Amino acid sequence: MVEYKTEEQKKKFYRTGDWNKLRIEALDRDNHECQQCKREGKVHVDSIKVQGERKSVELNVHHKYEIEHYPKLALVLDNLETLCLNCHNKMHDRVFGEQKKKRWDDERWE
Repeated sequence: MVEYKTEEQKKKFYRTGDWNKLRIEALDRDNHECQQCKREGKVHVDSIKVQGERKSVELNVHHKYEIEHYPKLALVLDNLETLCLNCHNKMHDRVFGEQKKKRWDDERWE
C-alpha cells in the first residue's frame, strides 16, 4: 500500500498526473468556487489568467480526509473539495497575519 507520511512522499503524490487530473475534475465540479465561503453565503472564485503574467493562486483542492491518515482516499473525488487559500489555511490551523492570543491576559507592570 502506498504511504504519504513524509513531506517527500506527499510532494511526489501532488506532482502526479493522476492527482492533477482529479484536481481539475474537483475544481470543475465545484465551479471553481470555494465551497466553505459558499456555505457561509460568500463567493470566492478562482483568479483569471492574464496574458504575460503569472496567475495568482486563489484556490486549493483540499482532502477532507488527509492522505497521511487515509491513503486509500487520496484519489477519491468525493474526498475532495475546493477551498480558497484562506479557508484551506484555517482548516489546517495555519493562520497568518493575526497575532496569536496571549496565554495570559495580565497587565504589564513597569
